[in-house]
Formats: sequence, structure tokens, C-alpha cells
Amino acid sequence: QVQFVESGGGLVQPGGSLRLSCAASGSIFSISGMAWYRQAPGKQRELVAAITSGGSTKYADSVKGRFTISRDNAKKTVYLQMNSLKPEDTAVYYCNAGIATTPGGWRDYWGQGTQVTVSS
Repeated sequence: QVQFVESGGGLVQPGGSLRLSCAASGSIFSISGMAWYRQAPGKQRELVAAITSGGSTKYADSVKGRFTISRDNAKKTVYLQMNSLKPEDTAVYYCNAGIATTPGGWRDYWGQGTQVTVSS
């Protein structure tokens, strides 16, 4: 019913930048909060950044000042601009959104994940 297409991951040198995109499609009535999570090898999945339908944002302390989350409601897309990347940012990045496919029918949906590797 709902699909995500994530893109923008890859290999980048320390100090470099990447922009992740995640577009939702399918039988979507409404989208509330959207977010990016990441999971490094051997670690738990953690919240990186989140944005409400109204545009309010929050960030993990480790990425504040370096990452920016944004969304285009018309395109049903969430973005993550990542600057000044560090090796410790290496992880699989997942998008997440609260989506209703019918009025009141809310649930969480996850993207398939995109690999970000920061290495020289």
C-alpha cells in the first residue's frame, strides 16, 4: 500500500557532504511526522533527525549543526542534508513516517535503508 524510495547514500570522505531523499508513494491519505534513523554495525538504531508536518525539527546531539532535515509535503518527500561528515556517521540510514492510508488509520512505515560510508 505504501512504498518508500530512498536515495543519496554512498561513499564520501571525511568532511564531505551527502543529501539523502526518501519519497513516499501509494495509497496515502495523510503524512504526519517524518524522520531519519541510522544503525551502525553492532549498535542499536538511533534517531538522527525528525520533522513534524508543520516543519518543527529536532536533532540528535551528535549531528546538530551539521545535518538538516526538511520535507516537501507536495512531493511526500523527506530530505537529510549531511555536511561535515565524520567516520562515526557511517551507518545504514532509514527514513520513517507516520502515514494514514485511511482517515484515522495511522501507522509507522520504514524505508529500506541506504548505506552511508564516511572514509578516506
